[in-house]
Amino acid sequence: MTNPYAHGLEKNAANYVPLTPLSFIQRSAYIYPNRVAVIHGAKRYTWSQTYDRSRALASALQKSGVGAGDTVSVMLNNTPEMFECHFGVPMSGAVLNTLNTRLDAETLAFMLNHAESKVLITDKEYSLTVQKALTLFAQEAGRKILVIDVDDSEYTGAGVCVGSTEYEKFIANGDSNFEWHKPNDEWDAISLNYTSGTTGNPKGVVYHHRGAYLNALSNIVSWGMPPQAIYLWTLPMFHCNGWCFPWTLAANSGTNVCLRRVDAKLIFDAIREHKVSHYCGAPIVHSLLINAPQEMREGINHKVSALVAAAPPPASVIEGMGKIGFDISHVYGLTETYGPAAVCAKHEEWLALPLDEQVRLNGRQGVPYHCEEGVTVMNPETMEPVPWDNETMGEIMFRGNIVMKGYLKNPTATEEAFRGGWYHTGDLAVMQQDGYIKIKDRSKDVIISGGENISSIEVEDILYRHAAVIGAAVVATPDEKWGEVPCAFVELREGANVTVEELTEFCRERMARFKVPKRFVFEPLPKTSTGKVQKYVLRERAKSTSAIE
Repeated sequence: MTNPYAHGLEKNAANYVPLTPLSFIQRSAYIYPNRVAVIHGAKRYTWSQTYDRSRALASALQKSGVGAGDTVSVMLNNTPEMFECHFGVPMSGAVLNTLNTRLDAETLAFMLNHAESKVLITDKEYSLTVQKALTLFAQEAGRKILVIDVDDSEYTGAGVCVGSTEYEKFIANGDSNFEWHKPNDEWDAISLNYTSGTTGNPKGVVYHHRGAYLNALSNIVSWGMPPQAIYLWTLPMFHCNGWCFPWTLAANSGTNVCLRRVDAKLIFDAIREHKVSHYCGAPIVHSLLINAPQEMREGINHKVSALVAAAPPPASVIEGMGKIGFDISHVYGLTETYGPAAVCAKHEEWLALPLDEQVRLNGRQGVPYHCEEGVTVMNPETMEPVPWDNETMGEIMFRGNIVMKGYLKNPTATEEAFRGGWYHTGDLAVMQQDGYIKIKDRSKDVIISGGENISSIEVEDILYRHAAVIGAAVVATPDEKWGEVPCAFVELREGANVTVEELTEFCRERMARFKVPKRFVFEPLPKTSTGKVQKYVLRERAKSTSAIE
């Protein structure tokens, strides 16, 4: 029997348009042209102005020779320029690569080279590091790239312009009425984000327009954001494209309140002044607010909703946020899943439970985001789901449209990540009786400190370079401020001596400051019969030792 729906009902221009989050800013500018879209210090941009500035950026990039398949890297804080790049860069046909502003010059040079970046837009705050990175890049790639400076009026610190032009002058040469085009295929890349993974070599995670569109909407629906929310940028926009929230705010027609740096007083002042309704952040951001003086919170009487992610949030964070009147929700995801792809969806009846039980329930990794097709825990060898018994551990797996395209120029890692038709997170968890996921441990040796991934292998490689070190193993140790920090177990060569201060300085000279171990312990490393370091022993040692020197 012939399927009557199989013929004569094909896709055409009237019934099928590739999905892209770029359509969101076009809609908001059309419906709410005079509504404030971006606040940054004394600056105010409406949705119409923001759309025009984004189109001018796209036009100027195309005039500079940027097009489909090119990469535009940006080294920016949470400023209007960073927000505009999330629209203007892909409008030009290029792929947006947001760089972590905390990284060292060597790592940045690797990323610029690996991404084959054609343009770099950078804040002058990072001029010293960027100059070094560009020198290394030129040596490695054998070419130079167009560098555009952002001279932010809200920044009063040191720094110089290192590029050939300044951002405002650059977009002034563009056409604010630029007629951009949707991607021919929604599977086309929209952004590139680097993650350290389990090795010291960053992997380039590629997002597509479809996934960015869907996760932007998931943020609204799964969080229950009302239209025209007032959103404070405490989460770095360079991190998973701000969990897709630049595109979310365009879909929401909300207001972006920019913040160059995380500071408790600045956050509370912004919440009070602009009636901020929503913000996101790692546990350290929320802890900062919980422990701030009471007087900083005075005058904030409206509801504030927050998302917390990174390492499983300490119970004290969830409890503390509730005590100061903020409604906090826990989300879970990775760079490879566009940021949050699971949420600890709340139940109204939980409110009747004792506080400690509410904290336990709200601290889980939860259930799938609305636009994620599947999140589960499986035995990674058999690919069979584990029972919902809160005991059997397996690996968290994702499947759906908000999973990355893959790793740039790394088919081997891509194939391994997608083995069995699911994305393997490397996080070990159990399924609880109500179908909610709870992380128990990490199969990867990645340390998540303040929301940033730190590769233990990368840190170990640096420690091994010291003449006095014969063995090094780095694991996570709990930290009240950062959630967890690197703890280095170091075995010294016979007759060698080195101090904590000397090793700390040695590391600081060779890696980003946030990666430097905060604790050191000098002792022989426990090993298996085959010589492999028993990291599980060290993890327990790091957890049980309150003060290590």
